[in-house]
Amino acid sequence: MRLAVGVEYDGTAYAGWQSQPTVDSIESQVRRALAAVADHAVEVTCAGRTDAGVHALCQVAHFDASAARSERAWVLGANTQLPPDIALLWARPVPQSFHARYSATARSYRYLIVNRPMRPALARLRAHFVHHPLDEQAMNFAAQFLVGEHDFTSFRSSECQSRTPVRRIERISVARQSEFVLIEVTANAFLHHMVRNIAGVLLRVGIGEAPPGWVREVLGERDRTRAGVTAPAQGLYLHSVAYAPQFELPAAVAVETGLSSMIPPHVLV
Repeated sequence: MRLAVGVEYDGTAYAGWQSQPTVDSIESQVRRALAAVADHAVEVTCAGRTDAGVHALCQVAHFDASAARSERAWVLGANTQLPPDIALLWARPVPQSFHARYSATARSYRYLIVNRPMRPALARLRAHFVHHPLDEQAMNFAAQFLVGEHDFTSFRSSECQSRTPVRRIERISVARQSEFVLIEVTANAFLHHMVRNIAGVLLRVGIGEAPPGWVREVLGERDRTRAGVTAPAQGLYLHSVAYAPQFELPAAVAVETGLSSMIPPHVLV
């Protein structure tokens, strides 16, 4: 039996999703919790391997199990085994053909910025702090140069192992809500550090260090050294993953849950 699960997590204390031999990871914790419910070892595959410090409102993963459990039993049982900063949102049986990564049709990330003169205390691990006033309208205008299918070499990490730098951004926006500035990007897939590098470029535009048209130049150069700094991990959230309707997965749960009271839920919804 193959099952898909939705996972919410605060990535602050973990070295990313992927299991590693010497450090704690989201994958290791989820795999251990699900194995305790299944009463046998399981292997877990996710939709997108988030980096150290990156959060998720709804990561999607799948695993195979021989144990017969209800959806409620999988969720409640796993959550009793998971630490407080990781939680299963739902569990659903899926066909054997389902693959959390390869069956996904789109992924959405959101990058959250606190933009005010005073550094944040409550949001310090959940958002990137920028004290310079940001022009979110200029950032949004500049971001539209990235829409469509392009070679995103300028926005990929030097450690990226993808065979091709070509990705298709379906939509991207930058908007302000009070002291929060939110970058939202939806694409068919992402390169390593792609969203954080996009955020870093747009921030240069936002603080007035570069004009909006510079983003188009950076994209065309296909040179990572042209794109500036990588924005910090703590502002990044895997927001949702889209699948074909036939799988009947409740991706909208991510929108409904929001974040903790440390950050107003309306900022991310």
